[in-house]
Amino acid sequence: MIVSGKVQGVGFRAGAQHYALNHGISGYAKNLAHGEVEIEATGTESQLVNFAQYLEEGPKTADVLTVAWDYVQLKQYQEFKIY
Repeated sequence: MIVSGKVQGVGFRAGAQHYALNHGISGYAKNLAHGEVEIEATGTESQLVNFAQYLEEGPKTADVLTVAWDYVQLKQYQEFKIY
């Protein structure tokens, strides 16, 4: 997923990590050079749809414009990390 808007410096990655860990999702979130946040996540289809819906809101300090996502080859993650 690529999340754009005011999503850096507002606790967005920490919020994504908190949600993911509480909902059985593994993967990572990291800032990108142009102000977006990149997220790779593994879980069931319903877990990922709910996660994307959460990310569309983000923390109250964020201003999410778009959440673009696509399926990629499955990777195994043990936890959800922030980079």
